[in-house]
Amino acid sequence: MSLKKSTTFTLNPVARWVNVAFLASAASTAAFSIQAQEAQDQASAEDVEIIDVVGTRRTIQDQISIKRESTTVVDGLSAEDIGDLPALSIGEALESITGAASHRENGGATEITIRGLGPFLSATHINGREATNGSGDRSVNFSQFPSELVKKVAIYKTQDASMIEGGVAGVITLETVAPLDYGKQRIQGEIKGNYNPDEGNVDNSLHSDLGFRGTISYVDQFEFSNGSALGISVGAQRQDITQPEAEYRSSSPTGSSLWACLNDPTNTNEGFFRSSAGDCEDQVSGSSNQGYNTEIDPETGEAISAGSPYAWTGSSRSYRQNETSDERDAFFLALQFQPNEAWDINTDFQYSNRLQQEARHDLIFLQKRAIPGLTGPTLVTNDVGGILHWEGQDRIESSGEQFSRDETYHGFGINVEHFATDALTLSFDLAYSKTEREELQISNRARTEDRQFFSWDMGDNIPHFTVQNLDVTDITNFYDSLRTRADRENARENEIKSAKVDFSYILDHDVFVSIEGGLRASEMTFVQLGGSQGNGSRNQWTFSPTDGASDDEEIAQAIALMESCQIAFPESGFLSTVSDGAIITHVDSDGNVVESGTGSSWATYDNNCFAQAVAASNGDNFAYPELEYENAGTIDVTERTYAGYLMANYDTEMWGKFVRGNVGVRVVNTEVTSIGFRSAFEIIEGELGTLTLVEDDSVLDRIEGGGSYTEVLPSANFVMDYSDDILLRAGIYRGMSRADPSDLGYSREFDRDDEVAPTTISDLIVGVNGSGNPDTKPLMSWNLDLAVEWYPNEDSIFAFGVYYKKFNGGFQQRTVLETFEIEGDNYDLPITNSVTTDDSSTLKGIETSIAYRWDNGVGVKFGYNFADTDYEFEDSNYGDTFITDLEGNTSQLTQGIIPPGAVPGFSEHVFSGQIYYQIGDLDTALIYKYRSEYFQPYTSNGTRLRYVDEVGVWEARASYKVNDHVRVKVEAINLFSAPKSQDYYVQGNLGEVNDYGPRLFAGVTVKY
Repeated sequence: MSLKKSTTFTLNPVARWVNVAFLASAASTAAFSIQAQEAQDQASAEDVEIIDVVGTRRTIQDQISIKRESTTVVDGLSAEDIGDLPALSIGEALESITGAASHRENGGATEITIRGLGPFLSATHINGREATNGSGDRSVNFSQFPSELVKKVAIYKTQDASMIEGGVAGVITLETVAPLDYGKQRIQGEIKGNYNPDEGNVDNSLHSDLGFRGTISYVDQFEFSNGSALGISVGAQRQDITQPEAEYRSSSPTGSSLWACLNDPTNTNEGFFRSSAGDCEDQVSGSSNQGYNTEIDPETGEAISAGSPYAWTGSSRSYRQNETSDERDAFFLALQFQPNEAWDINTDFQYSNRLQQEARHDLIFLQKRAIPGLTGPTLVTNDVGGILHWEGQDRIESSGEQFSRDETYHGFGINVEHFATDALTLSFDLAYSKTEREELQISNRARTEDRQFFSWDMGDNIPHFTVQNLDVTDITNFYDSLRTRADRENARENEIKSAKVDFSYILDHDVFVSIEGGLRASEMTFVQLGGSQGNGSRNQWTFSPTDGASDDEEIAQAIALMESCQIAFPESGFLSTVSDGAIITHVDSDGNVVESGTGSSWATYDNNCFAQAVAASNGDNFAYPELEYENAGTIDVTERTYAGYLMANYDTEMWGKFVRGNVGVRVVNTEVTSIGFRSAFEIIEGELGTLTLVEDDSVLDRIEGGGSYTEVLPSANFVMDYSDDILLRAGIYRGMSRADPSDLGYSREFDRDDEVAPTTISDLIVGVNGSGNPDTKPLMSWNLDLAVEWYPNEDSIFAFGVYYKKFNGGFQQRTVLETFEIEGDNYDLPITNSVTTDDSSTLKGIETSIAYRWDNGVGVKFGYNFADTDYEFEDSNYGDTFITDLEGNTSQLTQGIIPPGAVPGFSEHVFSGQIYYQIGDLDTALIYKYRSEYFQPYTSNGTRLRYVDEVGVWEARASYKVNDHVRVKVEAINLFSAPKSQDYYVQGNLGEVNDYGPRLFAGVTVKY
């Protein structure tokens, strides 16, 4: 058998028809009729002149075509060639789609929200298969995938029965090239240089000022003498760039470091007006960590602290300077083999490894301490308790962290399509996806020995500090409490295996043109290793001076350590774009400004040097700890899903109009098994018959919990060709979004009654406490879309739609019974845990897309989404919280002082706009993306409120076609250095500001 390279490969007729249908709608193989396709082919053949449209205009034409031809509500982007997707990342590409917005980390788009609904309500598929991630939730970090190696991205806002379940908000799809369908040879290489102006101000120990992204890809097809054909598509990318970031930070609400401290001049026992110096949330009488008490007073039915004024204060406020490095290696491979006209076999493989590193340098002002006669009387707050001016006395730290995150993604799939007859097509698919993540961190601390007087005032964007008689640039002032920690944490592995079989049968019917059906089975596993710190392990050392050293000698040794590791402050112009001048002002006792120590820098040191020196002072070598599977902090979740669907596609004439669409139903069964570990125990009977439970921390017992549910998901989609250029569209479906894998863990410990002398196990063990609920039910919703779309020409669209979503589900603490085997017998014991409730809430919105191009080469594209919801997410610390007992009685635990958040990730307004100019070989575009404020929970504690403030970001790109083979490009994101600002607990209480600066890329693409 001979091998012949084909540069003019033509697909067989059946495969060509399937390919066109696939491009029109990945969700339906019968999105439009064969007759319509034949008419299109005939019209193309009659064209006298073919105009080759490329660049931005071609991209927008493809967007319009994807939307017009689909039977579902979908918006997408496709590229003529690999590497032509018009964005620097998948996240930035998705942001340009109407209704989509991103959460920014390190200055780039990461998690995507759809129509104001958080990432946990969306699903992401790569080549029609579920994708894993390393975050512990079900969102996907799109910065992991290079846009240069993706052919198409799309967001399906309504669904049909054939789509994998899991997206209440929508389904995000990424597609790589199927080489035979691509139909031509292409060898392409691209190199982009990266320069970030803010990085030019940083003396970066991890990276040089310049970075790059290099991509190479090859697509080809081969015909064999026996009529079979093979296609290959392969690509690789190396990225080595920086992600500069300057930060102001306050203590976060994830733990116990941010409190609503009482601000009542008549209360001298606690708060800012306490009678003796101490932490503002501590009572003078001795109890600690009190602050504003939201617990219900049974005598009044209101919070214990009801009516008391308060102000938000964290344990610290700080500045952080970062040295950064971001390295990524990516690879994809696709093989398509057609042995004859009856078979089409596709295999694909994706790989990505990303290593993010940061050297962090912090100046930390501890500030919980209240000074009588000073802190309270001088405190200035806004109307939500956010502090605007603070004065007091506490220690100051020069601290540092060395951080790295290593994340690897593998994806593999094989799909076999068999055209059994002219009417029957069978499809078989096997898939595998795996993400591994591990984080390493060094945390260093060096403090002033004495508490220092300082104050701060809120500027336009961040606070500015005034210190008295302390030069923060002098490293010899930071010699006390030297400590280093080595943490290995968030070691996660997320894996998905799946198999499915589908069929499509073309009907000889006036209304229904085909039916589809299939079965799918998948297994998702999520493992997070535990350690001495729950989700990780820690080694810790404090500075140990020489034995027998005097106090002065100990200080001298500590100062010598600091000086030996000292480095110059790594950045000039730190936070200059968000500050109102110097961030630190040094004054003497008379209030005169001292030049040394006034500015925007402080004493810094090499983190690795410091950590090794502190460990060496203890006679140890610095080393990261190990993690272990058999640990009380381990989460091990297995989720098995079995689904089947049946769907009918129709294409007919009704009321004198052509209509098409589908109706179907999907049935999904999910079983969850969760493994945990707890200390082994033994029940011992005393001489008087009393029982005692004795735990052995050196031995761990394996425990297991789980749950299951079955859901029915009907769907229907309808499209009417009202006229040649106007479409009416409707879609209705029932969607589901499962709980995050990290919330499905199983940690359990027995509660004992120590007040009595128990003689039975039932008297001894009265309940269970723990975290994680593997029996958490999914959040369900009914979703309705209505739209009208006008397509004046191939460059234009005016689309307007409305949508409505009704959720069944919320989260609440509820007491339930779980069964445990103790001494060979089963006992039903109560546990209070988070469950999905039957509460109902709604979300409604409007969505519009506009694109138009003038003859002079100028074009515009706009997308806007407005949403409104009555969904309420109560904060677990300062919101209204309730508990339901075993009898179903609900009682209020706390009376909150802050309003609830909405759906996580919910933004009321999302807008993207683009103006482009394309004439001849020049192609330019200016893009603006806006997102209003939204609630974004922390991954580490998703029960506390954190708001990300509104932000608008500008991007630009331009390219010039030198000849048929060479194109030069320049691209930029965050042109005007828009920072990200976050508020904690309530909007108006500033928590963090991240300043990234613009990112610039320039390069050349060569293709043959």
